[in-house]
Amino acid sequence: MATDLQHEEFLKHLNTKFTIRLTETETVEAELTEISERMMSPRQERFSLVFRTANEILIEQGQRTFDHDAMGNFSLFIVPIGRDDEGTYYEAVFNRLIKKN
Repeated sequence: MATDLQHEEFLKHLNTKFTIRLTETETVEAELTEISERMMSPRQERFSLVFRTANEILIEQGQRTFDHDAMGNFSLFIVPIGRDDEGTYYEAVFNRLIKKN
């Protein structure tokens, strides 16, 4: 069950757990900790997500498959953006053109 990756859908799942697939057999748990404000212009939509994982592993930037109980499976390009005592943080940025009717 794949979902449409919209700002409103992610807002419903703030502070919930996602699974990130690293390899065919290896996964890591991540929590969606931040969702930026949705910015709109006549031509595009922009927002970002921040996920936190434990510090045991550092995921390099790249396209990753995510799984969530309610949202299903989808892919995001994530980039590591920081680390503290609570975990390692990764950002996914959405910057897409708005379809004209």
